[in-house]
Amino acid sequence: MPQSVGELLDLLELEEIEVGLYRGKQPKTALQRVFGGQVLAQALMASSDTVPADRRLHSMHAYFIRPGRTDVPIVFGVENLRDGGSFSSRRVVARQGGSVIFFAASSFHRPEDGFEHQDAMPSDVPAPEECPILSDVMSSVTGRPRSLWESEWGALEVRYIGDSRRGGTLTDPEHPARSRVWIRTAGDIPDDPRLHQSALAYGSDLTLLSASTTPHEVFLGFNVQGASLDHVMWFHRPFRADRWLLYDQVSPSASSALGLSTGRLFQDGQLVCTVAQEGLIRPLRRG
Repeated sequence: MPQSVGELLDLLELEEIEVGLYRGKQPKTALQRVFGGQVLAQALMASSDTVPADRRLHSMHAYFIRPGRTDVPIVFGVENLRDGGSFSSRRVVARQGGSVIFFAASSFHRPEDGFEHQDAMPSDVPAPEECPILSDVMSSVTGRPRSLWESEWGALEVRYIGDSRRGGTLTDPEHPARSRVWIRTAGDIPDDPRLHQSALAYGSDLTLLSASTTPHEVFLGFNVQGASLDHVMWFHRPFRADRWLLYDQVSPSASSALGLSTGRLFQDGQLVCTVAQEGLIRPLRRG
């Protein structure tokens, strides 16, 4: 995965093969399958490239159909469903070797005046500088070296705030599965809203599904087989992905080896994005 913001931006620079058809690069990685956030981010860039410049993505509903290979480029086909007076609709399909691995429906909106309200940002949150680096936390609980995490997720800076595991700082009987992190890119991004939305889409997939495992004393990729199945994002307000965002994550339900997680992303007190994801959290049993 990209180890720097420069590599992430390079990953988001798609090759336009023909009108509505794009080819996405693959980074160097030790992962066995393509990271879901990468496909989300590249699909967002492909669909955004086809809409009028005055419109911004406000919602994206995506489905992961099959695991993507890390040694084959991904081809994104964008279908123009509609360009109306205020909204544009697109459908993007990602393929490898002729097989569909992902598809998404996206809606773009020309900003306009309207009503305003939002949930309040949680107030009982330590500053990012007071929180441990996520790679240190993961290294301590899994026994794997910090360098392993940084080699895959070096383009992101993530600070662990807490979760609702036994004795955790976010224990709450009304929400047995909750976690929080601070997140931003590990470097500046140019002033292009599409890049900031794509970078946030990339980062939004890193910790969200894990929220659904917090009450069960397990970890994705170790004693749980995990995989993103669908991913939904609603973008509410402008933001910068290279500045700290509070990622407040709650899992309202887990059943039948499926976990549902929702996330709210705040910046400077404003709710800028809401995310929801359902994924596979299948227990791995020894023997």
